[in-house]
Amino acid sequence: MFRIKKSTKIIAAVLTAVVVIGAGVGLWWKFSTKAKQIQAGVISNEQIKKNLDSKLIKTRQNKQKAAVKKYQAVAADNRYTLTNPYVKVDPYGRSPLAALAIFQTPEASKISLTVVGKTKKTSISTTDKTYSKQHTISILGLYADYNNTVKITATTKSGEKTTKTLHIKTAALPSNLASVKINVKTANKTKMAIGDNKLTFVVRTTKQPFAIDADGAIRWFSTDYSQHVFKQLANGHILRLAKKNNDALIYNEMLEEDYTGRVYKEYHFGTSAADKNMDTDAEYTLIHHDAIELPNHNILATVSDGTSGGKTKNQYVEDTIVEISHKTGQIVKVIDLKKILPTSMYTAKTLMHGKAKDWFHMNSLYYQKSTGDLVISGRHQDMVFKMNYKTLDFKWIYCGKKKSTWPKSLQKYVLTPTGNTRYTGGQHAAILLPSTTKKTDVLALFNNNVAITNGQKSTSKQYSEAAVYKINLKQKKITKVWQNGKDQGKSHFSLVICSNRLMSNGNFLVDYGYLQEGKVSNIQEVTKSGQRVFSVYFSNLGNNGYVYRAERFSLYPNNSRDSQTYE
Repeated sequence: MFRIKKSTKIIAAVLTAVVVIGAGVGLWWKFSTKAKQIQAGVISNEQIKKNLDSKLIKTRQNKQKAAVKKYQAVAADNRYTLTNPYVKVDPYGRSPLAALAIFQTPEASKISLTVVGKTKKTSISTTDKTYSKQHTISILGLYADYNNTVKITATTKSGEKTTKTLHIKTAALPSNLASVKINVKTANKTKMAIGDNKLTFVVRTTKQPFAIDADGAIRWFSTDYSQHVFKQLANGHILRLAKKNNDALIYNEMLEEDYTGRVYKEYHFGTSAADKNMDTDAEYTLIHHDAIELPNHNILATVSDGTSGGKTKNQYVEDTIVEISHKTGQIVKVIDLKKILPTSMYTAKTLMHGKAKDWFHMNSLYYQKSTGDLVISGRHQDMVFKMNYKTLDFKWIYCGKKKSTWPKSLQKYVLTPTGNTRYTGGQHAAILLPSTTKKTDVLALFNNNVAITNGQKSTSKQYSEAAVYKINLKQKKITKVWQNGKDQGKSHFSLVICSNRLMSNGNFLVDYGYLQEGKVSNIQEVTKSGQRVFSVYFSNLGNNGYVYRAERFSLYPNNSRDSQTYE
């Protein structure tokens, strides 16, 4: 018994020593990693919050208060009827091709309206299915410099209809939009996903965002410049990156607004340090490339950490994510990719942006509601990866960096390409499409096909393509199942930007935004079989005004019943 007890004590002592040593090693690794990050200039999440200084302001709402109050008073005025409505073009001074029609009906009615198009399938129509006696109707999709015909129909619950035809005159386009050359090469309207009220939105790298119909006519634009971010929220509003005025260099505000130009929220980001240190010949922003709406309606945005404003001593840019409260405008969560990806990636001496390290260049975010996972694209690592947003646990990594060079803890997540699947290079706009099984992810993106650090060198710069991949989540294998663009070769190689979006009818809207070194942009709509049913070229877009992304949005999303399906 004595021997057993003695041996037990020895074993216990050994185990204790192992645990202590193991804990020590773990702590050593943790502190060693932390020390390396500090040495490399990685700052705390709290400091990032302070640098960005995110908050809600009401500059634009305050300017619009008088107009909002006026339209509310008009809506309560029974002198305005369907036969004699109040009509105001550009009601908030920011959306010249929009109008408000305000009137009352004697019985509760639902309202339908049509902005009559100049050609077949270019009319903009919608029906609000709610019944009311007071009506404030957004008239969207007007032509510029044109006496538009607008038909409004009120239908009672018993089915009785009354129609009024309006003629609404609009002003000419501003000179910098009028000078943009829009050349529609192909427009098979019967196969395009345009529905009753969809336009193709031209999201530019800078300058005014605008939207065109299938004929290439501009049917919506904003007077305010925007950069990169232009999304449609769950409530039908627009989320866009903006600046205090068109002459300012710094894009440091995100706006929630509607298509008539009314602003509902202004997220403001502090840039005092950047103002003092930034280069005077370049636009600068803490927010960049992408922002998305989470299920809780907070905003998830790609940001820089606020330590580099052009002339400041070298720090990092475009490698951080923040969650911004839609209630307070403050940052409630920070994800610094330097703290979850290998140190060797961000300490490399290459990939500079001026004096700052642009080692990752995060250019898109996608949140998968069913799993709570986040898909992130990093152009400068030729990398797309998926991780759980709450735990930051990796799910898969798609990158040409050899599996053996990854830390052992991450090697099991690296995807293996099958068949003719190649690694992407400098890719953009990575999203997940609906999948018929939980065992598979369907990944869509635009593969610029330029090998920066880990891309496919054998095909680099030969072509760009829209692509779709299936990922076997268990086997960690990835297979390309659809592509379009390779046949166009170098004529459609786009070094930067671009997007690939699934349409409601299964087509893809593809943006080749940077052709001929940014002098030309081309948007195409392509069927699953590869037929290009829409192709429009843009030129004379102005300095940095090329098409960053192309989106197909409904002007009346709350009245539509669209669904997207790929498989």
